[in-house]
Amino acid sequence: MSLFLPYEKMWDMPLGGTSDEKQVPHWAGNLIWGFLAFVFKICFRYRVDHRESLRGFKDKTGVVVVGNHTSFLDVAFMYLAGRPSQWVRFLGRENLFGNAHGLVGQVLSRVGAFPIKRDAADRTAIKRATRMLKSNEIVGIMPEGTRRGKSDRTPELHSGAAFIAKMGHAPILPMTVRNAEHVKHKGERFRFPKITIEYGDPVLVEDFDFLPKEDRLDGCSWYAMRECFALSLNVPREQVDMPALFPGGKDFTAVFAEHPVPHHTTAEVVAGIEAKAAAKAAKAAKVQEVA
Repeated sequence: MSLFLPYEKMWDMPLGGTSDEKQVPHWAGNLIWGFLAFVFKICFRYRVDHRESLRGFKDKTGVVVVGNHTSFLDVAFMYLAGRPSQWVRFLGRENLFGNAHGLVGQVLSRVGAFPIKRDAADRTAIKRATRMLKSNEIVGIMPEGTRRGKSDRTPELHSGAAFIAKMGHAPILPMTVRNAEHVKHKGERFRFPKITIEYGDPVLVEDFDFLPKEDRLDGCSWYAMRECFALSLNVPREQVDMPALFPGGKDFTAVFAEHPVPHHTTAEVVAGIEAKAAAKAAKAAKVQEVA
């Protein structure tokens, strides 16, 4: 049982998935999960809806889970919703890991988080995330980068999640943590609203190949985030006012109204992956027979 490991070592070790390499020790992550699940269940009576959308990918493929960011608790609930049978590897701001003389970094790394440089093309973080996806792990990303309404920063929609999904040959799974924004309002005491975590249906990067090349990743991220806000607001996707949510970004509303994106379920995506794998294996076997 290892009490302390270097951050960098844990960032490059698998956690969950199907890799044969030595994994980040599970004991600390399990203790943290047990404690948080107990406390949060009492305080917030949280529940998880449509979790089968996530569970169906287990050991079949990596998946990028994305969500809208309204509270400092979003990441904790995203982590809890995946456990105990799946681990979520979070992309976190680089400066978080040195807090409390490195203790925060130990905790975050033990539960699977790894750092990314904000407002920069962090190739190291992208390579780590891609490798995780190819080992059938889950990578969690908040594409807005910062909590909505909690800072002076204008909300921006980053395409990093779509890029990582493309590099890792993985689907994107939208989700939301509903009511977490009401836990703490500025100048007010903590509240304990009932929290609902809800998953949507997967989005495939290749479904956006009809767009001009320079718009494909942005369009995919825009669509996935619209799915997240539709879950959050509990409305049809067409009723989400994306220009109001991201006033400085490109609006794809008319494009997707004219060219609807195919709808997929997790079962359909997994079936497609298994069919491709079977066809590839059959082709390899045939080549071997000829040789």
